[in-house]
Amino acid sequence: MTPIRLLLVDDDPLVRAGLSFMMGGADDLEIVGEAADGVEVEALVDRTRPDVVLMDIRMPTVDGLAATERLRSRKDAPQVIVLTTFHADDQVLRALRAGAAGFVLKDTPPAEILDAVRRVAAGDPVLSPTVTRQLMAHAAGSALGTRRTSARTRVAALNDREREVAVAVGQGRSNAEIATELFMSIATVKTHVSRILAKLDLNNRVQIALLTYDAGLLEGEGH
Repeated sequence: MTPIRLLLVDDDPLVRAGLSFMMGGADDLEIVGEAADGVEVEALVDRTRPDVVLMDIRMPTVDGLAATERLRSRKDAPQVIVLTTFHADDQVLRALRAGAAGFVLKDTPPAEILDAVRRVAAGDPVLSPTVTRQLMAHAAGSALGTRRTSARTRVAALNDREREVAVAVGQGRSNAEIATELFMSIATVKTHVSRILAKLDLNNRVQIALLTYDAGLLEGEGH
């Protein structure tokens, strides 16, 4: 099996050394590079072709948010997991809106960080519905009205079935759970998710969840 190619980005050399030590022993993982600032990331990605980037959010020259936005706007962009010391943080939410597949806290146990990298490499987000809702509730401030109007306009492009699937994704359902709930095959669910991503110009399921929240489609949330 081809190992997952991982790039570590953090301005603290001790954090990078710790992550490298923790992750380096996994048979299915290869650390292909390290960066101390977001300014180095794009060139390193070009050189090392990682599958996943573990990205610190706070760095001195170019922070993890800007680096994530730049990376995720590229063709064939690697997946990004944001590293942070805070749970509900505006910058984390902005990174998720920019296309990061999830975030992990810096004090997360090594096995869980490894699991997050594996899941993201396999195309699964690493945010539980509870954490997603905490983040989105944290963000439900003065800008929600503007975001709601924009989100509803975008969601209007979906047909009824795609909208049902989008809401189920927003509720944190897996493809198998959505298939059971909506009486369709897993393959059909995957097709719907792909169409939703393409129609709405989104990167991943986390962004679908954020958009359904902003549009007020998740019952009892965001109102």
